[in-house]
Amino acid sequence: MTVILAPCSESTLTDRYQTTIPDPIRKALGLNKRDKIFYTIEPDGRVVISRADQTENDPIIGQFLNFLAQDIEKNPQHLQALNSDLVNRVQALVADVELNLDVPLSDEDE
Repeated sequence: MTVILAPCSESTLTDRYQTTIPDPIRKALGLNKRDKIFYTIEPDGRVVISRADQTENDPIIGQFLNFLAQDIEKNPQHLQALNSDLVNRVQALVADVELNLDVPLSDEDE
């Protein structure tokens, strides 16, 4: 069994608890000046750092959401409430599903 070690970097905290993100980490995350970063604290105490805006600024999602908003505004009569049977069915289908949106997809899930 071959173990592949991930590249490691370290930085130092200043007196104001600030640090510089090391170059290899900036490159791996595709970070530029003024970008925001997101920290996820895992149950085992590890902290995962990622770009904060990876999904927030997706132009396709933004266009789709704008389309939906405009359609709802123009055609409010098309909106329908979900009936309780459908809500109960969906809840039953996902009751035992664990989901963590911060975990990257595996190769087989992409």
